[in-house]
Amino acid sequence: MQTHTEEKRYRCEVCGLACKSRSLLAIHMRIHTGEKPYLCDACHKSFRTKSALQIHVRIHTGEKPYNCDICGLSFTAKSQLPAHLRRHMGEKPYSCDVCNLSFATNSSLKIHMHNHTGEKPYSCDVCGVSCVFKSQLEIHMRIHSGEKPFSCDLCSSSFRTKYDLKRHLRKHTGEKPYPCDVCNLSFVTRHHVKIHMRNHTGDRPYRCDVCDASFTVKSSLIVHMRRHTGEKPFSCDVCILSFTTESALKTHVRIHTGEKPHSCDTCNASFSSKFELKIHARTHSGEKPYSCDVCDLSFTAKSNLTVHLRTHTGEKPYSCEICGASFARKEHVKRHAKSHEK
Repeated sequence: MQTHTEEKRYRCEVCGLACKSRSLLAIHMRIHTGEKPYLCDACHKSFRTKSALQIHVRIHTGEKPYNCDICGLSFTAKSQLPAHLRRHMGEKPYSCDVCNLSFATNSSLKIHMHNHTGEKPYSCDVCGVSCVFKSQLEIHMRIHSGEKPFSCDLCSSSFRTKYDLKRHLRKHTGEKPYPCDVCNLSFVTRHHVKIHMRNHTGDRPYRCDVCDASFTVKSSLIVHMRRHTGEKPFSCDVCILSFTTESALKTHVRIHTGEKPHSCDTCNASFSSKFELKIHARTHSGEKPYSCDVCDLSFTAKSNLTVHLRTHTGEKPYSCEICGASFARKEHVKRHAKSHEK
């Protein structure tokens, strides 16, 4: 009979870990040597153990032999199932010694601990970005290499991560698995729900230092700041116009291509942008949400109200470069300019 001291008599000379057998010690040593003798025939990724390779191969075959009896989700590895079941039971056995937060898996706890230690041991040789895990660095490196190994079977799009592909596929399926608890709107990602909730809470954490405007997302603040700086980084290849956002450029390019992908369900009129369709739909619904405070006239679009208000203020912001005559509308100064051509 083995004693407790004999149970783990094979000790690693590098880190001191004790193993039950010589074969387990040999496998463990590969952590230090970096040896990965088991190669995947499909993608050429290599692994330290045969079992790790077998689990990995299921990514290519689609095999998920371990099923949850509660929700029907299936997994490639047996070890993934117990962690998943804890979500149903609410069990979180792994606790942080610093802040007492609890987690369903030990790996989640390890990830969380880096918030306290600030440790990011894996650095990018190209740009210096540091990552908590080697796998994160590998994904980051695809930004520099341009590698996008995850391709959509339904369109030509490809992605750097499996998660990005999964999220993209929901555009094709229409799946929106994350609902808002307040208004029942559903979203493609949990992150989008979090941002949406700020509409209900009024939380706008991103504030402009110039004019105190605030925003629910950082990207909106970045776009807003271009109003102050005058930056328009997105230029049209056909004409000289440039824009503050890529989406504005895409909409503009349709002027040149004639593309009008947004169609009205009522009258089949089509438009180059979703916004134009939204304004047009109000001609059918009768909705006029923009009202004049002076005379109570209402308008379908905010821009129409802005032009209308000039009849009260007398403002004429558009001037003729030849004779200096001023006009309330841009199209009026264009029409006037033609009188000089005669």
